[in-house]
Amino acid sequence: MSSTASSRVPDVEPRFFTRAQWASFIIPTLILAVLLPVFNAVLPPDHLLHPSTFTLNLYGKYATYAVLALGVDLLWGYLGILSLGQSLFFALGGYAFGMHLLLMIGKDGQYKSDLPDYMVFLGYKALPAHWEPFYSFGFAAFAVMAVPALLAFVFGWLAFRSRIKGVYLSILTQALTYAAALLFFRNDFGFGGNNGFTDFKRVLGADLNSVETRRSLYIASVLLLAGVFLLYRWLTRAKFGHLMQAIRDGENRVLFSGYATARYKLFVFVLVAAITGVAGALYVPQVGIINPSEMTAEKSIEAVVWVAVGGRGTLLGPILGALFVNALKSWATRAAPELWLYFLGGLFVTVVLFLPGGLISLPAKFRSIWAKFRSKAPASDSSAIGH
Repeated sequence: MSSTASSRVPDVEPRFFTRAQWASFIIPTLILAVLLPVFNAVLPPDHLLHPSTFTLNLYGKYATYAVLALGVDLLWGYLGILSLGQSLFFALGGYAFGMHLLLMIGKDGQYKSDLPDYMVFLGYKALPAHWEPFYSFGFAAFAVMAVPALLAFVFGWLAFRSRIKGVYLSILTQALTYAAALLFFRNDFGFGGNNGFTDFKRVLGADLNSVETRRSLYIASVLLLAGVFLLYRWLTRAKFGHLMQAIRDGENRVLFSGYATARYKLFVFVLVAAITGVAGALYVPQVGIINPSEMTAEKSIEAVVWVAVGGRGTLLGPILGALFVNALKSWATRAAPELWLYFLGGLFVTVVLFLPGGLISLPAKFRSIWAKFRSKAPASDSSAIGH
């Protein structure tokens, strides 16, 4: 990365949270994870403060996207790795949990078979052997983290060991995502091809479409986001965070200081992949579908836009960016669906040119403008008195 780009990312702070920062973290978390679900359960639907189940479901989806954005930010903003393949890990976690959800349908499918409907349609006579362990919720939960982490480990070990970085690494991650999407689209692994998995019925014995289950999934998504934010905050504020920043700004100097930078990069890459897989697993039951379109390169580029719009290297910025851009997308795809990509591209260009610090930098800019305005006011008053 260039020194100019690096200077836009704030230095790692030694302090974890001030009192004001703890308050600004705990209060929104309590509102989102406690008050909104309680209002949804207790207040009548026509009440002004009643959030609909659809709204909770939408916010839960946004929370999983925010976890994805935090992973991109930890890699890009703090470690200097612009990965264009994070949507692959998100989708793999979703597929791993989707396999379990699909098996839990049982004979409630359209064909009244123990096999998933698409397997019956394609003429499968028995369940493939690699599907059998996914009857277990515990195994599926393990696979949600293990499958993305294993792929990230193999790819990262080969790439970082070869000291591939910069734009070349970004292209490789994009190529990996593209290759995986093609394999899933071709249905070479028996994962439903273009259609993927859908029509889920139950999770842990509970009706997936019930209000209580939807509410629980929303709460789990918000708590996951809060927990991941705290974990990444701790990593970036510890000595490890200083080392990540040093690798980002000058990896060769860190190497000459005796640190095995490839190991640190690999650790963060695998950690982010595993956590992103968990976010994908919570995304699937709330959206009700998972297909190869979720792992395309376009999805990863969208996540990069969320981070850039919110503010790279800040942790809070990517959350704001994910919420803002996806809320804008929800509106734009209804009002003018054919113009959404132009909105997204224009937003990205505007932020890069006029707001490189992202949305998170707006308060500081407003304070700076206000301070300049106040400093000019007394000067103008004194000149008027002199006349």
